[in-house]
Amino acid sequence: MAIPEDVINEIKYRNDIEVTISQYVNLNRRGKNLVGLCPFHSEKTPSFTVYPESSSFYCFGCGVGGDVFTFTGLIENLDYIESVKLLAERSGVSLPQDGYDDSMQRLKNTVYDINRETARFFHSYLMSEKGKWALDYLLGRGLSLATIKHFGLGAAPDSWDALINHLKQKGFSEADMLTANVIGKSERGSFYDRFRKRVMFPVINIRGNVVAFSGRAMPGEDKQGGKYVNTSDTPVYKKSENLFGINFAKNHASERIILVEGNMDVISLHQAGFQNVVAPMGTAFTNEQVNLLARYTKEIVLMLDADAAGQKAVKRASQLLENTGLSVRVVVIPDGKDPDEYIKKNGAERFAALLEGAVSDIEYKLLMAAQDIDLNGDDGRLKYLAKAAEVIASDEDVMTRDIYIGRLSEKYGVSRTALTAKVEEIRRKHKKSRQRQEFSDIVRPNLTKGDINPERRRSLKGTAAEETLIAVLLQHPDFCEEAARLLPKEKMITSLNRRIYETILYTVEGGRALDISVFSEKLSPAELGYLVSLQNGDKAGKNAKTVLKDCIEVILEEDIILNSNNDSQTSLDDWAANLKNMIDKKSKGN
Repeated sequence: MAIPEDVINEIKYRNDIEVTISQYVNLNRRGKNLVGLCPFHSEKTPSFTVYPESSSFYCFGCGVGGDVFTFTGLIENLDYIESVKLLAERSGVSLPQDGYDDSMQRLKNTVYDINRETARFFHSYLMSEKGKWALDYLLGRGLSLATIKHFGLGAAPDSWDALINHLKQKGFSEADMLTANVIGKSERGSFYDRFRKRVMFPVINIRGNVVAFSGRAMPGEDKQGGKYVNTSDTPVYKKSENLFGINFAKNHASERIILVEGNMDVISLHQAGFQNVVAPMGTAFTNEQVNLLARYTKEIVLMLDADAAGQKAVKRASQLLENTGLSVRVVVIPDGKDPDEYIKKNGAERFAALLEGAVSDIEYKLLMAAQDIDLNGDDGRLKYLAKAAEVIASDEDVMTRDIYIGRLSEKYGVSRTALTAKVEEIRRKHKKSRQRQEFSDIVRPNLTKGDINPERRRSLKGTAAEETLIAVLLQHPDFCEEAARLLPKEKMITSLNRRIYETILYTVEGGRALDISVFSEKLSPAELGYLVSLQNGDKAGKNAKTVLKDCIEVILEEDIILNSNNDSQTSLDDWAANLKNMIDKKSKGN
């Protein structure tokens, strides 16, 4: 490992995995382990497990796992070295100045520096005489100077190289500017400013770093590139993982976070005193953004635009949020206005009342189900009730279903029994559909898509033996010498298990402790999750040494069968001789 083992061990010792993860996840003890809702995917039933004895974690839902460094890297969007450095800093451990490659971290630091200097450049231009056109626009939108400065808003000059020249003077190379995505490169190889004559919104992450920019074209101007031009993904920024305003909202999210559609919505509401507001970054709402919000609040209020696109966004956000355990409410803004327009026209008090009138997710779906249906006639009411029954049937809480069945039956004059029967009929259909899909997945599993070890299809029996072998060695490292003698590394059937097996043997031969941290730089989070599940499972059984020998025998047998099938040069006599050797070994063993 690039960083000395004793340093890694000290950092792990000072950053207890239970304490570290508890800062992000509400954990409950279950026997000797702890469980909670996974912060990396949406779920209602806890499948995220922390194993204090092995200082590891694993999610049975999404399959990620690893040690305290893996968790920190995933939750803070850091690579391995960055997570080690962060935990070292938190616990007061000094890292050696050399001995590991920090080139990626240095590149990220450079991009952060470029973004910070670019934000200063845009803000200075906005506040100068030359930037009056942009400042007048923002003031005309009702923003105060204090709000403009608070959000660090700026403006990009109508120039092809003003930013390039400024950053050059600060010592930055064009190659690094290109990496930061603040400039572009033409087909002829010349560089140009990406943002020109636009009002600029810097995007700041939860740690206070400027990570990206969103540039808005002026009304009536040629919108070449679109109304908004946004930073593409860079070493420090992924659109799907960030939210505009999260740096402020995270400190005001104890009750709820309000999700709106645009940057101006966030800023206007913030100025009016509603500081718990965020917006997606020019893209559809994502699972990563859901998981980010879940770290700071228990309730999400959806307040998206009232047009067709906004309602579609509400539907998608509701679907993503429904399995998170978060409470979801929806605000329907009157007259089809967006939050920015509404609060400017009606003020903070009316907006607060609107917010308090937010309906539950199911109430909103029932409201939307009535759109374009004439409820005055029997045909319209029946059509609506059929759609409403679908909405109610989709809710897994029996009490919630009972409440809304009662409300609808009373409101529309249908018997409670009839509406309940319709809802249960729909639920039975959904259940059968799920069962058919589950059966299909079992009978015809997709052995490549989403499988951490797609090579298992070469030999399900051999791969199962490999997994048990690895589980035994992780729990009983003292068996490694015998395993190395009986099972050459090249005999492992799948490349993933071969890599793990090689690392286990190499680590033990070198006299080092065998824990998950050994694999942190070598395996992805999903592969680490696979390893943690083996380490903490019960595959080894009570008689681990016998299990080990049985696994080795199966792997060697499968290797002979696979090679005899694949090697056209292998003669029938050779294959028969190999088979006889296997039979002889079994008979002697008995």
